[in-house]
Amino acid sequence: MTVAEAWNGPLGRHWAAHPDRYDAMLDGFDAALFDAAAIAAGDRVLDIGCGSGLTTRMAARRAPAGRVTGVDISAPLVGRAGELTDAERFPQVDYRLGDAQTCAFEPGGYDLAISRGGVMFFADPVAAFTNIAGALRPGGRLAFICPQPAQPDGEERKALGLLASLLGRDHTAENAVATAMASLSDPERIHQVLGAAGFTDIGVTGVSADTCWGKDAADAVGFFVSRAPGLTVSDATRAAMTEALLPHESPRGVMLRAGVWVVTAHTGRRASRAGRDCADRAQGSCADGAQGLIRQESRDSP
Repeated sequence: MTVAEAWNGPLGRHWAAHPDRYDAMLDGFDAALFDAAAIAAGDRVLDIGCGSGLTTRMAARRAPAGRVTGVDISAPLVGRAGELTDAERFPQVDYRLGDAQTCAFEPGGYDLAISRGGVMFFADPVAAFTNIAGALRPGGRLAFICPQPAQPDGEERKALGLLASLLGRDHTAENAVATAMASLSDPERIHQVLGAAGFTDIGVTGVSADTCWGKDAADAVGFFVSRAPGLTVSDATRAAMTEALLPHESPRGVMLRAGVWVVTAHTGRRASRAGRDCADRAQGSCADGAQGLIRQESRDSP
């Protein structure tokens, strides 16, 4: 199954049906993203991989005199984003169904592109970011977050890995997305891809925060299992999964610590062929000059 098929199949429909649950998992990183984006009142903002549109609407609140376009490859999510945005009445917001790698954006039509975990799924990352750069005005800005490498002893990795092993089933859609999620987990790779796409002033900052998976362990397990439609889980397996999450219960819910990269950049003149060649060689010698400042921060959810 391809990533596009996953996001337009059961996985995408599940995200569209439960936007509040998924947004709660990610809201610990929202402040870091929007601090980096520094949206001005009149900015024209492009939200890549906008999902159900929460970050699009957050951008619109910060740019009341501008405009915000959300783009996503998932038809269920774009449909849901439109419904939620209409309910909140944001006249300066519109949505596009499509792949940001190939969308025909207005050249120089935006001041800023943002993404909350929506830029890891491109078939050709350099081509995708080149297309995004073309949509930005000269000196335009880019701000996005993407996952850090999964740590074997990390809370989220250990808990979710245990849940998956207890289920004992191969989830094709989940696997396709999980594989793509790691495509920009290496900061060196981020520098290579963005540099080849014509971006400059690239910065990468590590941020960790708590992610909320449910109000308690039983609720989190129920939600996790519901991501695999048609799956039958025995009482014994459900009990074992619940027990595995009990250590992570808190007054705020089931909280699992996770880390992301907050990435910022500006548009440059043009991607060079040497830069594209560099991006194609993850370990190439031309990567020596790609290293930028990498900092680590920790944020606690309110």
